[in-house]
Amino acid sequence: MTTPFLSRCLVYGVLLLAAFFFLAPLYVMLVTSLKDAEQIRSGNLLSLPHSLNFDAWSLAWSSACTGTDCRGLKPFFWNSVIMVVPAVLVSTLWGAMNGYVLSLWKFRGSEVMFGFMLFGVFMPFQVVLLPMSQVLGWLGIASSISGLIVVHCLAGLAGTTLFFRNYYASIPKELVNAARIDGAGFWRIFFRIVVPMSTPIVMVTLIWQFTNIWNDFLFGVAFSGPDSKPITVGLNNMVNTSSSVKSYNVDMAAAVIAGLPTMLVYVLAGKYFVRGLTAGAVKG
Repeated sequence: MTTPFLSRCLVYGVLLLAAFFFLAPLYVMLVTSLKDAEQIRSGNLLSLPHSLNFDAWSLAWSSACTGTDCRGLKPFFWNSVIMVVPAVLVSTLWGAMNGYVLSLWKFRGSEVMFGFMLFGVFMPFQVVLLPMSQVLGWLGIASSISGLIVVHCLAGLAGTTLFFRNYYASIPKELVNAARIDGAGFWRIFFRIVVPMSTPIVMVTLIWQFTNIWNDFLFGVAFSGPDSKPITVGLNNMVNTSSSVKSYNVDMAAAVIAGLPTMLVYVLAGKYFVRGLTAGAVKG
């Protein structure tokens, strides 16, 4: 009785220590964002604020600029929303169709094509910056939100295809063959049989793509214009703006605002992400 109890206590102790280690930065950010400048200078980093002060949050969200001191994530936040929603939906649908073809409608060379697509999962994105900027220029969508949507759809295609292809490979071929015998075609099988069975992997892909696109900085800083910068670029510019007095409370509030959507996604839909992974999303 003693050994299992001690083992369980050890496991819980390690888990609590790990949780404290990962949540401590978030705690510091939250309490610092609720303090005023005087308490930040004189108080302890881990101390609670004397009172709840949301002035820093208001300033972090406001789009006002005073001289060279620019504050406000509001325009950048909505740029990211406008960019993320279509990019996530298009890349997910595109990956679903690719995975459907490569797993259930195989053709000569399909395995070779899938192997080449896997290079996109491991390829560093820095190598595509120059050619991608040229392509966006030829298409006339450089330095725009539309250009960022195209870039993220292409960048995420390899990963979404991998997810759906491996998931669809576990679908019994008898279902597809029976539908073919009954006269169902390519699209009818996809929308009537395959898509209704895809809820776990769709949730995994949506969460995965949302997190990657929302948190992306490289493409945002390379391909955006003055009016199309995403929130990660806006946060970087705001934190590094020259100012006579550093407003740590405003910077912390801005960082929490920038990370809040992804945190909410994992809090509200994290269980679906885990279920999707265990349902075969990343099985080879």
